[in-house]
Amino acid sequence: MSNKLLLGRYEIIEKIGEGGMAVVYKAKDRLLNRYVAIKILRPEFTKDEQFIENFRKESQAAAGLSHPNIVNVYDVGKEGNIHFIIMELIDGKPLSKIIEEKGRLDYKEAINIVRQVASALSLAHKNQIIHRDVKPHNILITSSGTAKLADFGIARTISKATLAEGDEKIMGSVHYFSPEQARGAYVDERSDIYSLGIVLYEMLTGKVPFDGDNPISIALMHINNKMPSVSESVSGIPPQLEKVIEKATDKYQSNRYKSADEMIEDLNNIDFISKIVGDSIFEEVGEGKKADHKESKKDESLADDDKDKKKSANKTKIFIIAAVAVIVVAGIIGLGALMGWFGGDSEEIEVPDFRGMTLEEATEEAEKFGLKIEEGVGRYSDQEEGKIISQNPEKGNKVSEGRVITVYVSLGKNVNEEEEEKPNGGLVPNIVDMDYKQAKEYLESFGFELGMVVKVKSTKPENIVLTQSIKAGSQAEEGTRIDVEISDGKGKETKAVPMLIGLDVDAAKAEISKSGFSVGRVSYDQDPGYGKNVVIGQQYKAGDELEAGSTIDIVVNKVKENSESSDTN
Repeated sequence: MSNKLLLGRYEIIEKIGEGGMAVVYKAKDRLLNRYVAIKILRPEFTKDEQFIENFRKESQAAAGLSHPNIVNVYDVGKEGNIHFIIMELIDGKPLSKIIEEKGRLDYKEAINIVRQVASALSLAHKNQIIHRDVKPHNILITSSGTAKLADFGIARTISKATLAEGDEKIMGSVHYFSPEQARGAYVDERSDIYSLGIVLYEMLTGKVPFDGDNPISIALMHINNKMPSVSESVSGIPPQLEKVIEKATDKYQSNRYKSADEMIEDLNNIDFISKIVGDSIFEEVGEGKKADHKESKKDESLADDDKDKKKSANKTKIFIIAAVAVIVVAGIIGLGALMGWFGGDSEEIEVPDFRGMTLEEATEEAEKFGLKIEEGVGRYSDQEEGKIISQNPEKGNKVSEGRVITVYVSLGKNVNEEEEEKPNGGLVPNIVDMDYKQAKEYLESFGFELGMVVKVKSTKPENIVLTQSIKAGSQAEEGTRIDVEISDGKGKETKAVPMLIGLDVDAAKAEISKSGFSVGRVSYDQDPGYGKNVVIGQQYKAGDELEAGSTIDIVVNKVKENSESSDTN
């Protein structure tokens, strides 16, 4: 691709990066005499017209965003089969690389980066643009420390692709998926906030909270598993910052920050307090016992004068901290109450059953348990109008005090002139890739029922839904039974066959092994269009799914004088 000229204007200079969806090149804009970055879609994604259309629309929308923390998109274009985005060239490196190099970031640095990204998301969300793929790979840090969010153009279109099993190029995004993205459910601004909370966790600990052998298992962790505590891995982190992560990554959208601006406000408050009291108060919480043990041994060898000096210095330090604490305690208490910092490890509350109640009755009942009620979108049903028909979280779930419970109120029967007796037709949700027991509850929350469950052979984890009898997004009457096929977890693993044609025979053999297969029969033929010992044929087409460990035969080009017909290597 180097030295190619796009649109007679953009001179490709060198490749500077690549991902699962595209390759990025440094280029020179001859017209404006400036350097730019060009992101070119990989060929395999240019065959899907719907993908390309989404790519074009989202890229054009992103081009309208002007913000210091968003990578500028200058143009979206096409030349032949090449689809590309012209972007601002950033002098820096992706956040993922910085985390890899440092192991983990200082909490103040992490707050600074998250605040900038949240500011970028705030503008995008106000323009009705959801990023859908917030992760360290898409956050670029300039040499001056400015964070810039990239890839608005392809974020919308990769939501389903990132869950494609066996594709190592694009599986990374699932580590940052919100539970609703993993379920294929409704995505909004709070989905981006969840992903940003995961990024914050990774910056502080140097690792993602959920990891596994395949994308599906990781997605299920986002849906089912409790978010691990940062303080279990790292000491010296303000407890308030943990609260921010907990709120941003709540399993339920209604319990997260309602906007990126809310998250920024909490981060600003933490930054303000840490500047007043310093880091030592947080470090001493995590390291106090260890430090006391070290000092007790050391003190035994100190002279009495040194001990007195040390005690005096410690008293001075304690006095200063106490004095500062007295000055800010009122503000901290008030602020802490607002942010819920002082909840501690409060006893979890079992969610009561609000179904059948009115909104007012549910609100009154929730207050008795220290819970809050939020009304979701009303639904037509056979239940009396004004009565709650479902809730999230459901009854029996354990939650902490102050948790918001979203309730859905009946709008009564949807009676029209043509079909007076038919109940409202509702949208069927997507339950594929969910555990079938969770799928049952999820269907019921939409007014449907789980029908026949058939277990079939599959490589996916046991009991994961593979297919549903009524397609997601279709209209169906309330109470309709939806049959499913679920995985038995015993299927043999399959992998994608690599492209071997054009590779040197040794490189092809290495690629076969690397891809999880074995080298089969190597035969020879002549093709003047290829060089000596270059692969000119392969048994299976590139991209075909084949059982892991299978053998793949190849055909290698030979010079004219060779008479060998095969090699059983």
